[in-house]
Amino acid sequence: MPPGPFPLPILGNYLQLSSGGVIPCLIKLSEQYGPVFTVYFGSRPNVVLVGYDAVKEILVDHGDSILGRGEVPIFFDLYNRRGMSVISGDSWKQLRQFSLMTLRDFGMGKKTLEEPIQTEAQHLTTYFRNLNQKPIDPTNVLVCASSNLLAALLMGTRYNYDDKKWMKSLDDMRKAFSLASSPCGQLYDMFPSLMRILPGNHQNIFKLFQDLKDTINEQVRNHIETLDPANPRDYIDCYLIRMKQENEKSPETPFDKVNLVATVFDMFLGGAETTALSLNFGFLILIKFPEIQACLHEEIDQVIGRARDPVVEDKNNTPYLNAFLHEALRFSDVLPMGVARRATKDVNFRGFLIPKGMDILPMLTTVLHDPSHFETPSVFNVKHFLDENGTFKKNNAFLAFSAGL
Repeated sequence: MPPGPFPLPILGNYLQLSSGGVIPCLIKLSEQYGPVFTVYFGSRPNVVLVGYDAVKEILVDHGDSILGRGEVPIFFDLYNRRGMSVISGDSWKQLRQFSLMTLRDFGMGKKTLEEPIQTEAQHLTTYFRNLNQKPIDPTNVLVCASSNLLAALLMGTRYNYDDKKWMKSLDDMRKAFSLASSPCGQLYDMFPSLMRILPGNHQNIFKLFQDLKDTINEQVRNHIETLDPANPRDYIDCYLIRMKQENEKSPETPFDKVNLVATVFDMFLGGAETTALSLNFGFLILIKFPEIQACLHEEIDQVIGRARDPVVEDKNNTPYLNAFLHEALRFSDVLPMGVARRATKDVNFRGFLIPKGMDILPMLTTVLHDPSHFETPSVFNVKHFLDENGTFKKNNAFLAFSAGL
């Protein structure tokens, strides 16, 4: 295995990781042990990868060898070890392939999704105008707006910003995420067997997520009662149709009701919160840098004008806006530790053996702040994605949400 700090019995490397935050501590350890090293979260060893070259190499070049989901005990317990972000191997591949195909059929990544995005944007701008310049924290309404696009694709519905029950579910989701990333949440992930039975604030994580899980369960029940196999309305309908087909072939299938609820729940957690956080960072950046805001206004007025809504094709003619959005995603760094993977076979990586079953942590934050790919990694700089002529340029190190399989 790759080298790393010596682990203590039971504690692992907790003492090295508990002062100053896990992420800064891991980056500091990479200065001593290099871009590939091993740390122990409690008794569990994890291989950590730092920097663009190492992360890209493991995710892309060895992607078919790390198809497993790394163990994050809080979310494993939350999902009861079900759902697309938790299960591994062939079951995960089947669910992932089905989900990607189904969501694309309903417009994700296509022009057909423009209309619901434009509609939601209109609701959002109307909401902001009606505030009459009253100061607010926009996070909750941004979470609702981004979750509405998911709700349309997954459940065929939309929630108003004044829907108290739905807004409470989203607010509780944010609080649960905050707890999961707090010291008590980190302790849960390091010492799950102990933390499961101990009282404390970490137990509230599961209670806070319950309203959202109840809403999804209710939607699934309603879809079962009103399903028309000839006219699927959304992702849940398509899943129920596929579930019936698979169950007729074999009872050993990942397409069951428990995985449906867990997968829809997972998509909300993974999509709504990250999108809202990125939008929030974008607003803060525009407030901080009014000169950037002025440049964006000028380009939008020249290319799009004020008589119509933006469309996807405008991206090719608005290089400054495109560069700003990429830099906002890079700088906001909403998924700093990436998604933990697990080796599904032995991997020979840079002279080290990563054994089958080992969890792997690709540190995306070190990719997005890699000085060999970003001139001023700690500073917001739109020029990271613009060439000398002001044309948008791609950057291979832009891995905001991972890469590979």
